[in-house]
Amino acid sequence: MDTIINYLDNMFSSLPKSPEMRQLRDELLANMEDKYHELKQGGKTENEAVGIVISEFGNIDEIIEEFGISLEEDRRSKPLLTEAEVEEYLNTNRTTGKLIGIGATLCILGAAMLVLLLGIIENGFINISTETGTYVGLIFLLLCVAIAVGLFIYAAMKLEKYKSISFEGDFDLSIGLKDKVRAKKDAFQPTYMAVMIIGVVLIIFSPAVLFTMIAFNEQAANFGVCIMLVLVSIAVYLFVYFGNVYAAYEKLLKGKSQRKKAKEEEGDRIIGAVASIIWPLAVIVFLISGLVYGQWQINWIVFPVTGLLFAMFSGAYSILVRKEG
Repeated sequence: MDTIINYLDNMFSSLPKSPEMRQLRDELLANMEDKYHELKQGGKTENEAVGIVISEFGNIDEIIEEFGISLEEDRRSKPLLTEAEVEEYLNTNRTTGKLIGIGATLCILGAAMLVLLLGIIENGFINISTETGTYVGLIFLLLCVAIAVGLFIYAAMKLEKYKSISFEGDFDLSIGLKDKVRAKKDAFQPTYMAVMIIGVVLIIFSPAVLFTMIAFNEQAANFGVCIMLVLVSIAVYLFVYFGNVYAAYEKLLKGKSQRKKAKEEEGDRIIGAVASIIWPLAVIVFLISGLVYGQWQINWIVFPVTGLLFAMFSGAYSILVRKEG
């Protein structure tokens, strides 16, 4: 065991003598001791057990990278978050995720209500002019957007308290607390992946509802668009809420240097992925509804609605996970 202790001391001799480093050393030593005794009980000799333990735990650079500790940024001590602060941060992200998700959903449902109202008027269910119906629908849409903007601003104000965590990464976690957060993230990941799949399926499946309704009754195109938007709104809420919760875990686990490497690519990657689904679907809906069903008089609405949906998603995503300026 003396050889292992000396090896570990040499590894940490050139590193800052911070509480975090001491805790990391103690935890590594405990793990190496456990592995050493396990090998000895398995019949390994002293030299064999020491060699295996040292080779399995790798070098200090790999260990530091795994735990998200940076040696390039300044060495000043960062505030250690308590477990209560971490839990409060996670709960706040759940709350703001709901607020932003509801806001984005309201914007989409406002557009859906406009389309639905025009469909009701065109089919003679309400005896008012199309112009009047358009004005009423636009007023409802603007009301939904106004409420959504209020929710966005309120969510942003709640997140401002945690700017040092969400945007700057100016904090530290104890090794034990980091392990707890990592365990929570791992437990949440299957749910996150399943919800993301459901959201994508809803978006891809939503045009099928429109085509089905047009196939049974060409006058039902507006109602099909309305149902399609409702399905998309559900998917957007799932993306925003569960994506925000998952991002909170990642922000707690990623160090400042790791964020610098990822922040320039993260936003464009996510928004680009959504665009690669939304816009081709819009073109498919436009062409099929026009060429197959001859709905040229109404299918143009697909593009402004798609633009609205994409703008709402991009804005909500930027508020939640991207640093301004």
